[in-house]
Amino acid sequence: MEIVIASHNRGKIREYQELFQAAGISGLELLCLADFPGVGEPKESGATFKANAQLKADFALRATGKLSLADDSGLEVDYLGGAPGVHSARFAGEPKDDARNNQKLLALLRGVPKPRRRARFRCVICIALPSGEKRWFEGCCEGYIGFSPRGHHGFGYDPLFVVPRYRATMAELPPMVKNRISHRARAFQSAAGYLRKKVISGT
Repeated sequence: MEIVIASHNRGKIREYQELFQAAGISGLELLCLADFPGVGEPKESGATFKANAQLKADFALRATGKLSLADDSGLEVDYLGGAPGVHSARFAGEPKDDARNNQKLLALLRGVPKPRRRARFRCVICIALPSGEKRWFEGCCEGYIGFSPRGHHGFGYDPLFVVPRYRATMAELPPMVKNRISHRARAFQSAAGYLRKKVISGT
C-alpha cells in the first residue's frame, strides 16, 4: 500500500521513513510530491497548523488519489507572542531559507535572557483517506532558543532549539533521539495507532 507524504522536503521524508521504522510499521511504501512531476506545491494559507495540515493533505489526495499524510509545524516563541508560528518556514520572507530565518530569530531575541527565551515546536498531522475520512494528531516539544546555532543534524530551527533534558539543540541530537522526542515524533506516535488499525489492518 502506498502513502503520500505531502511535501517536497527530502529531509522531512527521511524523518518520516525513520518514524515509520521506529514505530514498526511496515507494508506501506512512502512516496512524496516529488514523485509526481508537475504536481506543484500546496498552498499554506490557513491561520492554524491544523488548517494548513488539512490543506496539504487534501492537495496531495486530490493530486494523486492516494492515502495522504501531511503535517504543518512550526516554532512558537513566548517572548514573540507565539511567533513565528504558522509563518515559521517563511519567517524571513520568500524564498524559504533556514539560515535567514534563524538569523532573524536571533536578531529579534538579541539581549533577551535565557529565562525569557522559552519556546516550543508544535506539529499537527492530518491523514486523509480516499474515502473522505480525515484524522488529526498533535504533538509538542518544549525548550528554549539558544544564543547561537549548534549542531549539524535536522533542518529549520533545529540548530537554535535547545532541549533542556539533553542540554543540546535538536541539531546536536542523534536522529534516533530526535525521532523519539520531537514534536513531529510525538504527533506521529498518536497517528501510528490509527494507521495500524484503520489502514493496515483495515478495521
